[in-house]
Amino acid sequence: MNPQQFLDAMAETANNFNFEAHMNLISKDVNVLGFPDFDVINYNDWYSQSKKEFEDRVLKRVTYQGLYVVAEDEERALFQSVETVESSDGKMNISVIEFTIQKEDDGQWRVVKEQIMENVPDSDD
Repeated sequence: MNPQQFLDAMAETANNFNFEAHMNLISKDVNVLGFPDFDVINYNDWYSQSKKEFEDRVLKRVTYQGLYVVAEDEERALFQSVETVESSDGKMNISVIEFTIQKEDDGQWRVVKEQIMENVPDSDD
């Protein structure tokens, strides 16, 4: 799976509220850094938050724009993209995110690290 295919799968699973498929893209060893008010978000945090958001249909749309591949080989890729998350209440969150994805032992590519590089403030605030 290349970085663009991974981003496409992340957006598709979120936009279709396919919780199981979405979580299959997340490593049990994932760490998310740079999220405001949190030191580190781990798999359990991601699982709980996503489950609630998917069940409550909080997300309206998730998109990724642009792709800058920093490094890539057969087992791992490091890349950046701009993530836009629109919620059903009209709020929008835009973030520059650096992803590290890895091919795990079962052959599935999963995100092992996300670093939120920059948040763009919501224009409604």
